Amino acid sequence: MRIVFAGTPAVAEPTLRALAASHEIVAVITRTDAPQGRKRVLTPSPMAEVATSLGLTVIKANRLDDAVTAQVAALTPDLGVIVAYGGFVREPLLSLPRLGWINLHFSLLPRWRGAAPVQRAVIEGDFVTGASVFQLVEAMDAGAVFAQTSATVGAHQTAGNLLESLAVEGAALTSRVVDDLAAGTAVAVPQVGDAVLAPKLTLEDARLDWARPRAEVYQRLRGVTPEPGAFTVIDGERFKVLEAEPAHDAVALAPGRIQSQAGSVLVGTGDLPLRLVRVQPAGKNSMSAADWWRGREGRADQNEVIAE
Repeated sequence: MRIVFAGTPAVAEPTLRALAASHEIVAVITRTDAPQGRKRVLTPSPMAEVATSLGLTVIKANRLDDAVTAQVAALTPDLGVIVAYGGFVREPLLSLPRLGWINLHFSLLPRWRGAAPVQRAVIEGDFVTGASVFQLVEAMDAGAVFAQTSATVGAHQTAGNLLESLAVEGAALTSRVVDDLAAGTAVAVPQVGDAVLAPKLTLEDARLDWARPRAEVYQRLRGVTPEPGAFTVIDGERFKVLEAEPAHDAVALAPGRIQSQAGSVLVGTGDLPLRLVRVQPAGKNSMSAADWWRGREGRADQNEVIAE
């Protein structure tokens, strides 16, 4: 089939490559170049780079407006496929392809409709999540579902790790649905159950509340890793917690108190401590928690380090 594909981050790459191997990708729609790094250099999106490497036509747009609709209409696509594009498809573009649009979404719909389904699943301690391919409609993530695949959320898995694996599984799922649509055998069924929303994460969502039980703190830390990135405040400055794990056989600490025990740097929570593994103090590069602690040795406040 003739497919117009919309996607922006690297998580969409497996699906684009899988579809390009079996169908004709008439264009890839992605968001415009964005400033990256400390020097804020304008950089193409990951999907723009992949599409260019595959020799595909690239349409860069932050809004799917009349101009984009006209470009897509001229390509006469049979189907639109969207994976994490970062914008809404509305009429008349929504009905323009002969078979409309399908969306690969990284949750078991109707649970976790919205921008951050994987992150919210990890934060809330879901044991199982997955991916869904559904018919795109104007209501957010509300269309009938063609297929789903489930995945166990690992006890130590970050949102980033989980999303990478779901991207691969979701690509295979989307390819099967597209093949079925081409053959005229695809069947979509309405979503069943109460919808649960997964709004985009803010920086405040990434702040760790040490007064909460360790399980909840650890879930939040994993759910906001790598983006927006877990943090706390030490000495009035933002302190990133890049990696941590539950501490075993450790003496309990007051919430937010940091202490070294048997060579491990521990931080107290509402019940049991976490062991800090990698951290990034304000204005510095990432480092092991042990190196950070050694760098504080000799300071008058060394034994009273409090994360807020």
